[in-house]
Amino acid sequence: MLKKKDKYNIAIIGATGAVGGQFLSILEERDFPVKELKLLASERSKGKKLKFKGKLYPVEILSHRSFKAIDIVLSSAGASRSLQFLPSAVKAGAVCIDNSSAFRMEKDVPLVVPEVNPHQIENHKGIIANPNCSTIQAVVALWPLHKVAKIKRIVASTYQSVSGAGQQKILELEKQTEVIDKIVDNWIVGSHSVDKFLIKQFPYQIAFNLIPQIDGFLDNAYTKEEMKLVNETRKIMQDDSIGITSTCIRVPVYFAHSESINIETEKKLSAEEARKILSKAPGVIVIDDTKRGKYPMPLNAEGKNEVFVGRIREDESIENGLNLWVVSDNLRKGAALNAIQIAEVLIKHA
Repeated sequence: MLKKKDKYNIAIIGATGAVGGQFLSILEERDFPVKELKLLASERSKGKKLKFKGKLYPVEILSHRSFKAIDIVLSSAGASRSLQFLPSAVKAGAVCIDNSSAFRMEKDVPLVVPEVNPHQIENHKGIIANPNCSTIQAVVALWPLHKVAKIKRIVASTYQSVSGAGQQKILELEKQTEVIDKIVDNWIVGSHSVDKFLIKQFPYQIAFNLIPQIDGFLDNAYTKEEMKLVNETRKIMQDDSIGITSTCIRVPVYFAHSESINIETEKKLSAEEARKILSKAPGVIVIDDTKRGKYPMPLNAEGKNEVFVGRIREDESIENGLNLWVVSDNLRKGAALNAIQIAEVLIKHA
């Protein structure tokens, strides 16, 4: 259990990764009460230094001995490393907020989005799970509607940026785009294809393309990413009765995920009622003025902390249905910010 202090010793696992960089940025932006900061990563990052509040901190190699005197661990280095090292951090007395899939569906591990279920944090036994990026932005938008009208069914199609897959994926999109820009003189068939040696991180070319697969396929023909959204949403909203189906697509956008979400509710909600509810919801900004062509886009959300919602309209094919378009920066609210908000709740109630 976290002890009340004026300032806390923080360790960041995966400090040199895309989410690790956001951890540092957001801790500084929100003036989180950091006493000592320990940056942890793999052997590849040995010798690197990162800046926090004007001071350079060396990156240390992650080990089971890395957690002495650490109060809070912010982890974003993949499920295998979380499974390997977080038990050692808990044993050393730290509270771990994990951004991987390692513990999310464990019965005794809280899966938390502070705008939805902050009360679950108090049930932790040393580890608190940060949900998947696509799940976080969906539940921030859906929870206020669920409280008023009870959602019966969710159909979600996600359009996820390459940054959600890590820094190497960002670089692959960048490289493929650069190569295509150099070879395309006019619009001809096939001019937007790259050589196979430029396709390493994704199963297919991502530049100027869409890939309807994120993570591996399961026996039910859904991907792991799609089932994460299904299972995590039910756990966070504490309602296994909600019918949920999803399709997750990787798109050639650098930052921010977009989601087309259709819901069916028990109680009728008009589009205007939904706009009013969401305009007052914590962490949500409504951009919905179709007459002036105003709606959320990834460029609006990049670098922002909020979940943006627009294209709110009634589903004319069913009696109690709504369609929403939901956009958020996957590295911030979809990862680092949500984890730090959990840490803020932790220290508030320590």
